[in-house]
Amino acid sequence: MNDSGVRPVPDAQITDWTHRADVVVAGFGIAGVCAAIGAAESGADVLVLERTGGGGGAAALSGGIVYLGGGTRIQKACGFDDTVHGMKAFLTEALGPGVDEAKLDAYCEGSVAHFDWLESCGVRYKEGFWSQPGWECPEDDSLMYSGGENAAPFVSRIPAAPRGHLAQVPMPRVGDRGAGFELMTTLLARAAELGVRVETDVRMQRLVTDPTGRVVGLVATKFGEEIAVGAGKGVVLATGSFAYNDEMMLAYAPRLYKRPAATVEEHDGRGILVAQALGAGLAHMDACEVAFFCDPQLLVRGILVNGRGQRYVPEDTYPGRIGQKTLFENDNEAFLIIDEKAYEEGIAAPTSSPQLERRPRWVCESVAELEAEMGLPEGSLTTTVAEYNRHAAEGTDPVFGTKPEWVVPIGTPVAAVDLRGSTGGFTLGGLATTVDAQVLHVDGTPIPGLYAAGRCTSGLSAFGYCSGISLGDGSFFGRRAGVHAATS
Repeated sequence: MNDSGVRPVPDAQITDWTHRADVVVAGFGIAGVCAAIGAAESGADVLVLERTGGGGGAAALSGGIVYLGGGTRIQKACGFDDTVHGMKAFLTEALGPGVDEAKLDAYCEGSVAHFDWLESCGVRYKEGFWSQPGWECPEDDSLMYSGGENAAPFVSRIPAAPRGHLAQVPMPRVGDRGAGFELMTTLLARAAELGVRVETDVRMQRLVTDPTGRVVGLVATKFGEEIAVGAGKGVVLATGSFAYNDEMMLAYAPRLYKRPAATVEEHDGRGILVAQALGAGLAHMDACEVAFFCDPQLLVRGILVNGRGQRYVPEDTYPGRIGQKTLFENDNEAFLIIDEKAYEEGIAAPTSSPQLERRPRWVCESVAELEAEMGLPEGSLTTTVAEYNRHAAEGTDPVFGTKPEWVVPIGTPVAAVDLRGSTGGFTLGGLATTVDAQVLHVDGTPIPGLYAAGRCTSGLSAFGYCSGISLGDGSFFGRRAGVHAATS
């Protein structure tokens, strides 16, 4: 049985089960730990198999934002009124087209309770709101805008509310230990407290099925030796995305091929492949989060133009939205046009991403000189800047709707930051699942005994993204997977 195939193994071929548990979870990132906690809290004996030396996954290395709303305790404490209706209206637009309405309903309606559950697991939140632009919060506040809710085009149609929730980070920060580290450390401790067993350095290879087609375990390798793990009630796949599987990237998301970011090498698509071998359906495999590698504190103080010298996005929106528009709609070409005063202000502003404080490539005394130095079509950039400045003199941006606080005429000296190719990201598509995280066959029926959550599934994001959605739907549907597996 020890080969590289992904087809399931009949249980009749298993002569000895190395381990057994009620619920077996493959992967110990955010989806896996929440599945384990959910199952253990429901009375199940739980075993987690983790391919690295310990739990945490990509979530522990992330900014730690969990996208929650509808009126959480922190939102109310910080003076924000949010509703389930407002949250759903925004996410329908921001994550679409093609969002799974059943999942979105469950998530928005259960968001406050999920926040309360995270607190009950020991996750600490500070009643503080971070109002500045940024990928993450550089302080220990626990609430921020993380999806462009307060920016065009959404803000004109849907009441804005910040929904990015971050575990409080002890200050001063220690190295890279941000909110993601705090979140995962706390949840891993909760799993241990509940008696969840963990086997590390175990790599899942194939699923095991009984004669009826039910998943009853899996085959894995540990230090090169094959082991069989039996699952009395269900197997939960929480194995991450396929961002590091070149073959899958070329087949499904070629524009992000060889451009992984905010992900880990263990995200090789194995969980998707073993489920496909059972006939599992897929959804939104071309969907990708696209990070834009420039500090948002700089972006909001200038204008972004494409390779034709034209603006294409409001600069104060969610930078992941900027990344998608740059890569997918503008040939991955972008330049930040910014004057000396604005650049110095941006560099001096507090930031969570100083590594993204990009330096200008061209600096000139006039926009016309800059346009020529950059090699842009004659009149393209000068026209764009003149039109922007004409409205900015009155504090407005009728073309893209940038908030008035950031609308300032571009003066001189003027510079351009070369942002061509400054994108990377991870995949959002994966296994089709129910609201209870059951993996669906291509015929639309659940595959008995098989569950999945996190980035190996198609969760809330059908195309668009907001920071916190991965940790949000991974934790939410991971927990549901564990509970359903333990009680079904």
